[in-house]
Amino acid sequence: MSKKEFERKPKSEKPVLAICYDFDKTLSPDDMQAQGYIQSVGYDIADFWSESNALAEQNDMDQNLAYMYKMVKEAEGNIIFNKKALADYGAKVSLFPGVESWFERIREYGALQGVIVEHYIISSGLKEMIEGTKVAKEGAFERIFASSFYYNERGVAVWPAQVINYTNKTQFLFRIEKGTLDVNDTHVNDFFAPEDIRVPFRNMVYIGDSDTDIPCMKLVNSYGGHSIGVYNANTEDKTKVYKMMRDSRIKYYVPADYSEGTELDALVKAIIDRTATNEILENKYYACKKETIEADYLSSKEEQKKRDLIIALENSGNFAATHSIIGELCRYQSWSDTEQETLFDIAIQNSQVFCILGDSDVKQFYKQLLDTFDGVSYAADLVKEEIEKSLKKG
Repeated sequence: MSKKEFERKPKSEKPVLAICYDFDKTLSPDDMQAQGYIQSVGYDIADFWSESNALAEQNDMDQNLAYMYKMVKEAEGNIIFNKKALADYGAKVSLFPGVESWFERIREYGALQGVIVEHYIISSGLKEMIEGTKVAKEGAFERIFASSFYYNERGVAVWPAQVINYTNKTQFLFRIEKGTLDVNDTHVNDFFAPEDIRVPFRNMVYIGDSDTDIPCMKLVNSYGGHSIGVYNANTEDKTKVYKMMRDSRIKYYVPADYSEGTELDALVKAIIDRTATNEILENKYYACKKETIEADYLSSKEEQKKRDLIIALENSGNFAATHSIIGELCRYQSWSDTEQETLFDIAIQNSQVFCILGDSDVKQFYKQLLDTFDGVSYAADLVKEEIEKSLKKG
């Protein structure tokens, strides 16, 4: 079986700011299931969630799996539970003020600042219902990471295909970071050098409303990103955002009003402005770092070459080879005290060198060494004497 080739997002020349959203009570005032589906199967909203949570507790079951199971079960005999039905329910989901114009408006603002803004959903809600919303149909989201169903040959939902809870939400931040957005792409675990990361965590914003968002908020915060708690402006209930602020889960909190000119609008635009400026500094830092690494590499190669030439000179067995090696050594201007002392020792110990100290190339090389040598060396003194003799003869 051939291995699937996954499409991956490459690093852009412009900085990318990824804004990640929970959905229920972040973009919408209520749980999406409570805005049509629960009522259609004849349930009171509170009773549905109470039974769903009891099912999870009694069976050591994930709460999200429990509500998905209950949705399938309660649909039997009531509705055709397929993708179209879920999308239709999604189309009826209400959104907070300003949400419908928010995504494109913020993208456009980012473009003016030289920043690519991408919007992502990371939700325990249902992907099919989110896809049915007007904003999703208009292409608001780069990717929707949410729980979803597997459908049988008749197109009816029968089994969970993807279940997202508050802890495994964080994996999608790493996928966004590296551009490996397909949920089956294992290259999300590959190592990327910091300068090759597509969306560094410092360029991530996570917007959520409650405890289920805490792991993502904490992760984004820890690496220099921005976490924002939102609350319903109509109820003015700040209990959850106060708690998240006290626990250092969020950096900011604002009403869930996405209209132009609101606190949230101003806050996100300020983050975009900061991203544009900060990435200039980051790019300069990585350019300096790269140049330093390259310089260290060249220096290392130079030192290795010098060592090889010193060894070659020490083992030189004829005059022709000695002249050739000296010619190579003359290319280097900087020598350590230890290297100089070694070269002086070679000059008096290897007759192939000592006998031609008076030759112009050899004499010039060793004279330059002597001019920069500050140490005390018997071998250096002998070399100096031999060169002075050759000068008198010359």
